[in-house]
Amino acid sequence: MIPDVQDIIDVAHNMLWICLLMSMPTLITALVVGVAVSLLQTVTSIQEMTLTFVPKLVAVVTVAGLALPWLIDTMSEYYFGIMRMFSSFYE
Repeated sequence: MIPDVQDIIDVAHNMLWICLLMSMPTLITALVVGVAVSLLQTVTSIQEMTLTFVPKLVAVVTVAGLALPWLIDTMSEYYFGIMRMFSSFYE
């Protein structure tokens, strides 16, 4: 059986949704830490450009490490779902 156009559109839609979902923990963390450090810099009048880099890096790496099992599980589930769908095309 040849894949239908709607099947290909569904795969692309799911792929984009999974990419957005998997990037959210690190992006939201970087956003929150960036705003917090910017507020701290504004209140204390410290205008050091490198001050935002280290807290963001530590926070994003920590969140990525904590979210890694969920990220791997989500990606594996997506991969096996795609393989099941593609294997049904050749039955």
